[in-house]
Amino acid sequence: MTAVAAAKDRETASGPRLQSGVEETAADRIRKEGRLLSPAELEQTLRTAGFDRYHIHHPFHKLMNAGELTRAQMQAWALNRYCYQAAIPKKDAIILSRSEDPEFRREWRKRIVDHDGGDGEEKDGGIKRWLKLAEGLGLDTDMVKSRKYALPATRFAVEAYVDLVSQSSLLVAVASSLTELFSPVAIGERVPAMLARYDYITEDTLAYFKPRLHQAPRDAEHALHLVTLWADTPDRQADAVDALLAKCDILWAMLDALHFAYVEPGLIAPGAFRPAATE
Repeated sequence: MTAVAAAKDRETASGPRLQSGVEETAADRIRKEGRLLSPAELEQTLRTAGFDRYHIHHPFHKLMNAGELTRAQMQAWALNRYCYQAAIPKKDAIILSRSEDPEFRREWRKRIVDHDGGDGEEKDGGIKRWLKLAEGLGLDTDMVKSRKYALPATRFAVEAYVDLVSQSSLLVAVASSLTELFSPVAIGERVPAMLARYDYITEDTLAYFKPRLHQAPRDAEHALHLVTLWADTPDRQADAVDALLAKCDILWAMLDALHFAYVEPGLIAPGAFRPAATE
């Protein structure tokens, strides 16, 4: 069962679920009211619901931005996040392969080049720049690339994302990418905070983030246009919102795992990255 299907199953029992103390989501309300939102209303719903659940609000990110993580904890973040970064072009290739529209495929493949790299100025993609970040934090890049030292929960979360885009509708797959709407906000907070509060981090270390300030808005606007166009029934609009929330859950789960293993209570899974004793 995909993350979106599980969310829909939970919504069918809205009475007991709400009585348990869990608030209904924007997708719940769309299904309950059965009213087709205008494109502008759907966009605002996606922006509000997604930002409220975006992982920028996670305690681990707040500790990072406050300068309260150790170098070892930053290393654990970079190493685990690489699993997600490495999966991005693969999930985008899956999405691209599912469309019969050449115009869609031409636009969507830019995302793959952004991360895998290309010719000329695009030679160094996001994956290579992320490895540079990991190396700047003192990690061995071969160890990072192996992904074998990532937390099991990280790997499972990334696999769940790939499964989501593979097994759901194209609408859901595209809508799940809409977390990029909020990426510039996260970068705008994270980069200045890191440079100000971690003396071992330089602008060169954080080179990954600069291109994302124009890539993410470009990609998000394209995906948002498609979602508001394709989601032409209340159920499809709710599916789009659920897809975005499912993606937010995946990103949040990755940080839950990091916090549990490397902050509190500090229970690191067997076989996962363990900081040196001096850290």
